[in-house]
Amino acid sequence: MLINCAAYQDGRKLADIDIESISDYVARPECFVWVALKDPEPEELAVMKEEFGLHELAIEDAQNGHQRPKIEEYGESMFAVIHTVEMDEAAELLIGEVDVFVGRNYVLSVRRGTRAGFQNVRERCEREPKLLKEGSAFVLYALLDDIVDRYFPIIEAMNSEIEALEDRIFERNDSAASRAIIQELYSLKRRLVILQHHIAPLQEAVGKLTGGRIPSICEGMQAYFRDVYDHLERIVRIIDGRREMVVTAVQVNLGMISLAESEVTKRLGSFAALFAVPTMIAGIYGMNFQSIPELHYKYGYPVCIGVMFLVDCVLFWRFRKANWL
Repeated sequence: MLINCAAYQDGRKLADIDIESISDYVARPECFVWVALKDPEPEELAVMKEEFGLHELAIEDAQNGHQRPKIEEYGESMFAVIHTVEMDEAAELLIGEVDVFVGRNYVLSVRRGTRAGFQNVRERCEREPKLLKEGSAFVLYALLDDIVDRYFPIIEAMNSEIEALEDRIFERNDSAASRAIIQELYSLKRRLVILQHHIAPLQEAVGKLTGGRIPSICEGMQAYFRDVYDHLERIVRIIDGRREMVVTAVQVNLGMISLAESEVTKRLGSFAALFAVPTMIAGIYGMNFQSIPELHYKYGYPVCIGVMFLVDCVLFWRFRKANWL
């Protein structure tokens, strides 16, 4: 599906153009063409290949999708694969892909599996004609910057989830609740791993545009791409920190479970001791021997019961003082 197809000159929009006119504007060195496609059919990509003269390997990657985030050079053009991350109502991650073909005087963006579009990026570029005069390199930067900025709300939502789970860990929970917390922590860790899997490679790719051998298309834009790189570096560090927090939270939760089990064990042991002393005394006087002390004493029974009660009272007081009961 064709979303937008427009020609620009000196940072200003000339007009929305037809697909058949793309090659005519591309042939004009003072112009550049920006085309946006959404979930295109192979036939549409074939037309774009002819109009822009795109490399067949890049077209093949765009058709197949599911590529690792990367930025590759094909002669005087570049091909970038950027992953988008969105969160649905169930807090599950939705991964999309944006493929960007960049030449001296054209930009072709192809997005798949993304719910949010990039009309705001086009509007931003058109509001900044001085920067848009840089041509296709600035458009690539604007797309990268917008996609990277969309990562931050996802991370903030996960951070809030971690804090909520940490608060629940220190509440008095039964085994079912503790098990649920561990399951949620594991789910959160899995999503953080997925997020890092789709973001970390992009940091490496953008690093190629900030120093060393810069592609000729991006000359003069290093500072802008470095800003994107810094954001990606910050995001990757945050993800690493959150993963460590989740691992620590799991360990703390397991520790709290062990403490709860220890408390139960102490209580059971205390009650067992309270029953053990009377049982021992009753067992001794229940033996079939004739010469047991005080066996025929008139007040032997109440004295025996009193001793049992007194010993249990002392034990109960000691256990209660030690917070075992």
